[in-house]
Amino acid sequence: MKKILFICGSINQTSQMHQISRHLTDNDCYFTPYYGDGLVKMLTGTGLLDFTILGGSFKENTERYLRDHGCGIDDEGRQNDYDLVLTCSDLIVQKNIRNKKIILVQEGMTDPENMVYHIVKKLGLPRYLASTSTTGLSNVYEKFCVASDGYRDLFIRKGVRPEKIVVTGIPNFDNARQYLDNDFPYKNFALVATSDARETFKFDNRKAFLKKAISIAGERQLICKLHPNENVTRSTREIKELAPQALVFPNGNAHHMVANCDVLITQYSSLAYTGIALEKEVHSYFDDEMLKKLTPMQNGGSSAQNIAYVCRDYLQ
Repeated sequence: MKKILFICGSINQTSQMHQISRHLTDNDCYFTPYYGDGLVKMLTGTGLLDFTILGGSFKENTERYLRDHGCGIDDEGRQNDYDLVLTCSDLIVQKNIRNKKIILVQEGMTDPENMVYHIVKKLGLPRYLASTSTTGLSNVYEKFCVASDGYRDLFIRKGVRPEKIVVTGIPNFDNARQYLDNDFPYKNFALVATSDARETFKFDNRKAFLKKAISIAGERQLICKLHPNENVTRSTREIKELAPQALVFPNGNAHHMVANCDVLITQYSSLAYTGIALEKEVHSYFDDEMLKKLTPMQNGGSSAQNIAYVCRDYLQ
Protein backbone atom coordinates (compact mmCIF):
# COMPACT_ATOMS: atom_id res chain seq x y z
CA MET A 1 0.00 0.00 0.00
CA LYS A 2 1.18 3.50 -0.89
CA LYS A 3 1.04 6.20 1.78
CA ILE A 4 -0.82 9.41 0.93
CA LEU A 5 -0.96 12.60 3.01
CA PHE A 6 -3.91 14.96 2.61
CA ILE A 7 -3.18 18.51 3.85
CA CYS A 8 -6.50 20.08 4.82
CA GLY A 9 -7.60 23.60 5.73
CA SER A 10 -11.10 25.04 6.05
CA ILE A 11 -14.08 22.70 6.31
CA ASN A 12 -14.64 23.14 2.58
CA GLN A 13 -11.04 22.18 1.83
CA THR A 14 -11.11 19.33 4.35
CA SER A 15 -14.30 17.82 2.98
CA GLN A 16 -12.86 18.03 -0.54
CA MET A 17 -9.77 16.11 0.56
CA HIS A 18 -11.94 13.54 2.34
CA GLN A 19 -14.05 12.98 -0.77
CA ILE A 20 -10.93 12.41 -2.89
CA SER A 21 -9.57 9.92 -0.35
CA ARG A 22 -12.70 7.79 -0.67
CA HIS A 23 -11.55 6.91 -4.20
CA LEU A 24 -8.08 5.94 -2.97
CA THR A 25 -8.99 3.54 -0.18
CA ASP A 26 -6.65 0.86 -1.48
CA ASN A 27 -3.87 3.12 -0.19
CA ASP A 28 -2.83 4.17 3.32
CA CYS A 29 -4.40 7.64 3.71
CA TYR A 30 -3.60 10.16 6.45
CA PHE A 31 -4.80 13.71 7.06
CA THR A 32 -3.42 16.81 8.74
CA PRO A 33 -4.72 20.31 9.40
CA TYR A 34 -2.86 22.99 7.45
CA TYR A 35 0.51 23.96 8.93
CA GLY A 36 3.61 26.08 8.33
CA ASP A 37 7.33 26.20 9.04
CA GLY A 38 9.75 28.59 10.70
CA LEU A 39 8.36 32.05 11.38
CA VAL A 40 4.86 31.04 10.26
CA LYS A 41 4.83 28.14 12.72
CA MET A 42 6.08 30.39 15.52
CA LEU A 43 3.37 32.99 14.83
CA THR A 44 0.74 30.24 14.70
CA GLY A 45 1.78 29.18 18.19
CA THR A 46 1.15 32.70 19.53
CA GLY A 47 -2.40 32.78 18.20
CA LEU A 48 -1.69 35.70 15.87
CA LEU A 49 -2.71 33.60 12.85
CA ASP A 50 -5.95 32.25 14.31
CA PHE A 51 -7.86 34.15 11.62
CA THR A 52 -6.35 31.84 8.98
CA ILE A 53 -6.63 28.11 8.27
CA LEU A 54 -3.43 27.65 10.29
CA GLY A 55 -5.13 27.97 13.67
CA GLY A 56 -8.10 29.03 15.75
CA SER A 57 -11.58 27.79 14.87
CA PHE A 58 -10.41 26.66 11.43
CA LYS A 59 -7.98 24.13 12.86
CA GLU A 60 -10.41 23.07 15.59
CA ASN A 61 -13.18 22.46 13.04
CA THR A 62 -10.82 20.50 10.80
CA GLU A 63 -9.68 18.28 13.66
CA ARG A 64 -13.29 17.70 14.70
CA TYR A 65 -14.29 16.82 11.13
CA LEU A 66 -11.44 14.32 10.79
CA ARG A 67 -12.25 12.68 14.13
CA ASP A 68 -15.98 12.50 13.37
CA HIS A 69 -15.32 10.82 10.02
CA GLY A 70 -12.78 8.36 11.38
CA CYS A 71 -9.91 9.73 9.29
CA GLY A 72 -6.35 8.78 10.19
CA ILE A 73 -4.59 11.89 11.52
CA ASP A 74 -0.86 12.53 11.14
CA ASP A 75 -0.33 16.05 12.45
CA GLU A 76 2.04 17.91 10.11
CA GLY A 77 2.78 14.63 8.32
CA ARG A 78 5.53 13.72 10.78
CA GLN A 79 4.81 10.01 11.32
CA ASN A 80 5.27 8.56 7.83
CA ASP A 81 7.31 8.75 4.67
CA TYR A 82 4.72 9.60 2.02
CA ASP A 83 4.58 8.51 -1.60
CA LEU A 84 2.17 11.31 -2.52
CA VAL A 85 0.89 14.52 -0.93
CA LEU A 86 -2.35 16.29 -1.79
CA THR A 87 -2.63 19.86 -0.57
CA CYS A 88 -5.45 22.38 -0.58
CA SER A 89 -3.07 25.34 -0.92
CA ASP A 90 0.45 26.04 -2.13
CA LEU A 91 0.68 29.49 -0.52
CA ILE A 92 2.96 27.65 1.89
CA VAL A 93 4.96 24.64 0.69
CA GLN A 94 6.03 22.90 3.89
CA LYS A 95 9.65 21.77 4.16
CA ASN A 96 8.81 18.12 4.84
CA ILE A 97 6.89 17.73 1.55
CA ARG A 98 9.20 19.58 -0.82
CA ASN A 99 10.91 16.36 -1.96
CA LYS A 100 7.57 14.56 -2.41
CA LYS A 101 5.22 14.23 -5.33
CA ILE A 102 2.55 16.87 -4.77
CA ILE A 103 -0.93 17.26 -6.24
CA LEU A 104 -2.50 20.70 -5.70
CA VAL A 105 -6.31 20.93 -5.59
CA GLN A 106 -8.14 24.22 -6.15
CA GLU A 107 -10.49 25.05 -3.30
CA GLY A 108 -12.88 27.51 -4.92
CA MET A 109 -12.86 31.18 -5.83
CA THR A 110 -9.48 32.93 -5.74
CA ASP A 111 -8.95 36.50 -4.57
CA PRO A 112 -8.71 39.29 -7.15
CA GLU A 113 -5.32 40.44 -8.41
CA ASN A 114 -4.96 43.63 -6.40
CA MET A 115 -1.93 45.81 -5.74
CA VAL A 116 -0.56 43.42 -3.09
CA TYR A 117 -0.67 40.57 -5.61
CA HIS A 118 1.44 42.51 -8.11
CA ILE A 119 3.93 43.62 -5.44
CA VAL A 120 4.34 40.07 -4.10
CA LYS A 121 4.82 38.67 -7.59
CA LYS A 122 7.26 41.36 -8.71
CA LEU A 123 9.42 41.30 -5.58
CA GLY A 124 9.23 37.54 -4.98
CA LEU A 125 7.74 37.99 -1.51
CA PRO A 126 6.02 35.09 0.32
CA ARG A 127 2.90 34.19 -1.65
CA TYR A 128 0.67 34.00 1.41
CA LEU A 129 0.94 37.79 1.77
CA ALA A 130 -1.32 38.11 -1.28
CA SER A 131 -3.71 35.39 -0.10
CA THR A 132 -5.36 33.08 -2.63
CA SER A 133 -4.66 35.36 -5.60
CA THR A 134 -1.25 33.64 -5.83
CA THR A 135 -2.65 30.09 -5.80
CA GLY A 136 -0.69 27.84 -8.14
CA LEU A 137 2.35 30.08 -8.47
CA SER A 138 4.69 27.82 -6.45
CA ASN A 139 5.00 25.43 -9.44
CA VAL A 140 6.44 22.77 -7.09
CA TYR A 141 3.60 20.30 -7.69
CA GLU A 142 3.22 17.58 -10.30
CA LYS A 143 -0.32 18.52 -11.25
CA PHE A 144 -2.79 21.28 -10.36
CA CYS A 145 -6.43 20.10 -10.43
CA VAL A 146 -8.67 23.06 -11.28
CA ALA A 147 -12.38 23.79 -11.43
CA SER A 148 -12.98 24.77 -15.05
CA ASP A 149 -11.50 25.71 -18.41
CA GLY A 150 -11.95 29.34 -17.37
CA TYR A 151 -9.75 28.83 -14.33
CA ARG A 152 -7.20 26.97 -16.44
CA ASP A 153 -6.89 30.04 -18.65
CA LEU A 154 -6.71 32.34 -15.61
CA PHE A 155 -3.91 30.38 -13.96
CA ILE A 156 -1.93 30.16 -17.19
CA ARG A 157 -2.18 33.93 -17.59
CA LYS A 158 -0.79 34.32 -14.08
CA GLY A 159 2.22 32.17 -14.90
CA VAL A 160 1.29 28.57 -14.07
CA ARG A 161 2.83 26.09 -16.50
CA PRO A 162 0.05 24.81 -18.81
CA GLU A 163 1.26 21.20 -18.79
CA LYS A 164 0.78 21.05 -15.03
CA ILE A 165 -2.91 21.98 -15.08
CA VAL A 166 -5.69 19.38 -15.27
CA VAL A 167 -9.34 20.44 -15.48
CA THR A 168 -11.01 17.92 -13.17
CA GLY A 169 -13.71 19.99 -11.54
CA ILE A 170 -13.64 20.39 -7.76
CA PRO A 171 -15.73 18.64 -5.08
CA ASN A 172 -18.52 20.65 -3.42
CA PHE A 173 -18.99 22.81 -6.54
CA ASP A 174 -19.44 20.20 -9.29
CA ASN A 175 -23.04 19.14 -8.69
CA ALA A 176 -25.06 22.19 -7.70
CA ARG A 177 -28.38 20.49 -8.46
CA GLN A 178 -27.92 18.19 -5.46
CA TYR A 179 -28.51 21.20 -3.19
CA LEU A 180 -32.07 21.59 -4.47
CA ASP A 181 -33.03 18.65 -2.25
CA ASN A 182 -32.83 20.26 1.18
CA ASP A 183 -34.79 21.02 4.34
CA PHE A 184 -33.98 24.72 4.65
CA PRO A 185 -37.42 26.14 5.61
CA TYR A 186 -37.35 29.43 3.66
CA LYS A 187 -37.89 30.01 -0.08
CA ASN A 188 -38.05 32.90 -2.58
CA PHE A 189 -35.90 35.22 -0.47
CA ALA A 190 -32.88 37.42 -1.10
CA LEU A 191 -29.72 35.81 0.28
CA VAL A 192 -26.75 37.91 1.35
CA ALA A 193 -23.45 36.04 1.75
CA THR A 194 -21.02 38.24 3.65
CA SER A 195 -17.23 37.87 3.81
CA ASP A 196 -14.50 37.76 6.44
CA ALA A 197 -12.58 40.58 4.75
CA ARG A 198 -12.21 42.58 7.97
CA GLU A 199 -11.17 39.54 9.98
CA THR A 200 -8.39 38.94 7.44
CA PHE A 201 -7.34 42.62 7.40
CA LYS A 202 -8.84 43.57 4.05
CA PHE A 203 -10.99 46.61 3.31
CA ASP A 204 -14.73 46.12 3.57
CA ASN A 205 -17.31 48.90 3.42
CA ARG A 206 -19.93 46.76 5.11
CA LYS A 207 -22.53 49.51 5.40
CA ALA A 208 -22.43 50.29 1.68
CA PHE A 209 -22.64 46.61 0.82
CA LEU A 210 -25.65 46.05 3.08
CA LYS A 211 -27.47 49.10 1.71
CA LYS A 212 -26.98 47.79 -1.83
CA ALA A 213 -28.21 44.35 -0.77
CA ILE A 214 -31.33 45.83 0.83
CA SER A 215 -32.04 47.74 -2.37
CA ILE A 216 -31.68 44.61 -4.52
CA ALA A 217 -33.86 42.57 -2.14
CA GLY A 218 -36.77 44.98 -2.44
CA GLU A 219 -39.89 43.47 -0.86
CA ARG A 220 -38.35 40.01 -0.51
CA GLN A 221 -37.34 38.54 2.84
CA LEU A 222 -33.65 39.29 3.48
CA ILE A 223 -31.57 36.41 4.84
CA CYS A 224 -27.89 36.90 5.67
CA LYS A 225 -25.44 34.00 5.84
CA LEU A 226 -22.29 35.03 7.69
CA HIS A 227 -18.86 33.76 6.76
CA PRO A 228 -17.65 31.13 9.30
CA ASN A 229 -14.72 33.35 10.23
CA GLU A 230 -16.76 36.49 10.90
CA ASN A 231 -17.29 38.31 14.17
CA VAL A 232 -20.89 37.19 14.65
CA THR A 233 -21.86 39.80 17.25
CA ARG A 234 -20.54 42.75 15.25
CA SER A 235 -21.92 41.58 11.90
CA THR A 236 -25.36 40.77 13.32
CA ARG A 237 -25.57 44.18 14.97
CA GLU A 238 -24.65 45.96 11.73
CA ILE A 239 -27.27 44.02 9.75
CA LYS A 240 -30.04 44.60 12.27
CA GLU A 241 -29.33 48.34 12.39
CA LEU A 242 -30.03 48.64 8.66
CA ALA A 243 -32.49 45.76 8.18
CA PRO A 244 -34.26 44.93 11.47
CA GLN A 245 -36.44 42.24 9.82
CA ALA A 246 -33.49 40.39 8.29
CA LEU A 247 -32.72 36.85 9.42
CA VAL A 248 -29.07 36.20 10.26
CA PHE A 249 -27.53 32.72 10.11
CA PRO A 250 -23.96 32.34 11.44
CA ASN A 251 -24.12 28.61 10.61
CA GLY A 252 -25.98 26.26 8.31
CA ASN A 253 -25.55 24.83 4.83
CA ALA A 254 -25.01 27.86 2.63
CA HIS A 255 -25.46 25.86 -0.59
CA HIS A 256 -28.97 24.89 0.53
CA MET A 257 -29.74 28.55 1.19
CA VAL A 258 -28.56 29.45 -2.31
CA ALA A 259 -30.72 26.70 -3.79
CA ASN A 260 -33.85 28.15 -2.16
CA CYS A 261 -33.24 31.86 -2.79
CA ASP A 262 -34.46 34.04 -5.68
CA VAL A 263 -31.43 36.31 -5.69
CA LEU A 264 -27.92 35.92 -4.27
CA ILE A 265 -25.84 38.92 -3.23
CA THR A 266 -22.18 38.26 -2.41
CA GLN A 267 -18.88 40.04 -2.01
CA TYR A 268 -16.06 37.56 -2.72
CA SER A 269 -17.74 34.23 -2.14
CA SER A 270 -17.46 30.91 -3.97
CA LEU A 271 -21.20 30.60 -3.33
CA ALA A 272 -21.64 32.77 -6.40
CA TYR A 273 -20.69 29.70 -8.44
CA THR A 274 -23.49 27.64 -6.90
CA GLY A 275 -25.88 30.46 -7.70
CA ILE A 276 -24.73 30.68 -11.33
CA ALA A 277 -24.90 26.90 -11.78
CA LEU A 278 -28.49 26.97 -10.48
CA GLU A 279 -29.33 29.92 -12.77
CA LYS A 280 -30.03 32.31 -9.90
CA GLU A 281 -29.81 36.07 -10.14
CA VAL A 282 -26.32 36.72 -8.76
CA HIS A 283 -24.69 39.98 -7.69
CA SER A 284 -21.05 40.17 -6.59
CA TYR A 285 -17.94 42.34 -6.67
CA PHE A 286 -16.72 40.40 -9.72
CA ASP A 287 -17.56 40.91 -13.38
CA ASP A 288 -20.58 38.77 -14.31
CA GLU A 289 -19.16 37.43 -17.57
CA MET A 290 -15.87 36.54 -15.93
CA LEU A 291 -17.67 34.62 -13.17
CA LYS A 292 -19.65 32.63 -15.71
CA LYS A 293 -16.43 31.63 -17.49
CA LEU A 294 -14.81 30.60 -14.20
CA THR A 295 -17.79 28.68 -12.81
CA PRO A 296 -16.73 25.12 -11.90
CA MET A 297 -17.72 22.42 -14.35
CA GLN A 298 -20.88 20.52 -13.43
CA ASN A 299 -20.08 16.82 -13.80
CA GLY A 300 -22.60 15.25 -11.45
CA GLY A 301 -20.19 15.05 -8.53
CA SER A 302 -17.38 13.12 -10.23
CA SER A 303 -14.57 15.61 -9.53
CA ALA A 304 -13.20 13.70 -6.53
CA GLN A 305 -12.91 10.59 -8.67
CA ASN A 306 -11.29 12.59 -11.48
CA ILE A 307 -8.68 13.91 -9.05
CA ALA A 308 -8.09 10.39 -7.71
CA TYR A 309 -7.34 9.24 -11.27
CA VAL A 310 -4.70 11.97 -11.52
CA CYS A 311 -3.21 10.76 -8.24
CA ARG A 312 -2.99 7.16 -9.43
CA ASP A 313 -0.74 8.22 -12.29
CA TYR A 314 1.82 9.26 -9.66
CA LEU A 315 1.35 6.22 -7.42
CA GLN A 316 2.47 3.70 -10.03
